[in-house]
Amino acid sequence: MDRFDDPGGISLLRLAAVGSVDDGKSTLIGRILHDSKQLFDDQIAALEDASATRGRPGVDLSFVTDGLRSEREQGITIDVAYRYAATPSRKFIIADCPGHVQYTRNMATGASTADLAVVVVDVTAGLRVQTLRHVCIASLLGVRHLVVAANKMDLVGWRRAPYDDLASEMGSLAARLGIETVITIPVSALHGDNVVESSSAGKWYEGPTVLAALEAAPAGAWSAEGGSGARLPVQWVLRHPDGTRRYAGMVAGGVLMAGDRVVVLPAGLPSTVTAVETFDGPLDAASASMSVAVRLADDLDVGRGDLIAALDDPPEPVREMEATLCWFDDTPLSAGNRYRVKHTTRVTPARVLSVDGRLDIETLRMRPSETLDTNDIGVVRLAVATPLAADAYHTNRITGSFVVIDEMTNATVAAGMVGLPGFVTDQASPGPSAPPATALR
Repeated sequence: MDRFDDPGGISLLRLAAVGSVDDGKSTLIGRILHDSKQLFDDQIAALEDASATRGRPGVDLSFVTDGLRSEREQGITIDVAYRYAATPSRKFIIADCPGHVQYTRNMATGASTADLAVVVVDVTAGLRVQTLRHVCIASLLGVRHLVVAANKMDLVGWRRAPYDDLASEMGSLAARLGIETVITIPVSALHGDNVVESSSAGKWYEGPTVLAALEAAPAGAWSAEGGSGARLPVQWVLRHPDGTRRYAGMVAGGVLMAGDRVVVLPAGLPSTVTAVETFDGPLDAASASMSVAVRLADDLDVGRGDLIAALDDPPEPVREMEATLCWFDDTPLSAGNRYRVKHTTRVTPARVLSVDGRLDIETLRMRPSETLDTNDIGVVRLAVATPLAADAYHTNRITGSFVVIDEMTNATVAAGMVGLPGFVTDQASPGPSAPPATALR
């Protein structure tokens, strides 16, 4: 596919630039911002000074997003850098994700709220394992649209064969991962070819530029309704002088409005929404990603960590669940390990019942494994001390995700998604039966 069928219109597109280290992600993002006139004169002057100080010829556009001193000195992206841009037809939030394997956890953070991933690949090196890992993680996190920048085409003399090989490989990978659309564009981020303006360097290419593809891409996927009803994870209880209470949080899933029948989980207490409010006043309805406060008809015991869900489509609270984990910690994950799980606004102790498999990145097959090492993706079973009202991740990206926290260091050691990865064809055999997860000792 060489273009998106449905123009995006004037809307907000959240995108993540992913790929292996040194493939040119930061330079591509810097080129988009520079050539689309998104940088101020003082920013350009600062780039010129930073480039001269480090002996770089001209202006090194990778410095637009690589803001940390250590990043500029090493020439790599360490943290996720967010930049904001706008064209006459679209607004963008751009996450420049680190490519180094050591910072995979940061890449997952950048991709977690993305509608689309820009996959930058150095055509002289081809698809590397870290790029495959990034695309797999993006797919696991719900990204269903890719724009692939076949970068450094100037180094292969704009020959078509390397581009065709990469486009074919990315098409096959996207089909395996269940990605809906993939557009591969030959570019030179260093010189600006096919980034914002079309280039005559590769006359055989007749598709869109990177910016044109982004302007036409569908938006809003990360917070879209999906397959679940309305969800409101309670973040704060607001007590009014008149004695009434409102429950504040961000809507996830379907539309929430006054008159809706809901249930408070995990207690299972039914009620009716009598008002949906914001600081500016009441609303007729609140859609996904809106922060609101709701008032219920009944005086219930509701607190932070509870979930207000549509009565006709609630998730089932569970003490044990099967999940896909992206493991980030240097200490391997194995059965019996204890952590804390943060799911929406609730934090609860958790124990690993079993590790049931590890994903082979190159074959996309789940292999038997009893541990997960740094940057592994695998399937585990967890027991939690407090019931969690969790949806399957493919149904709701907010209530179907969680993070795993080390109890001793408070560090985030894994990103989790409820359920199994849909693109895996060969699942590992389940591990030995685990004891009931009704309590943690």
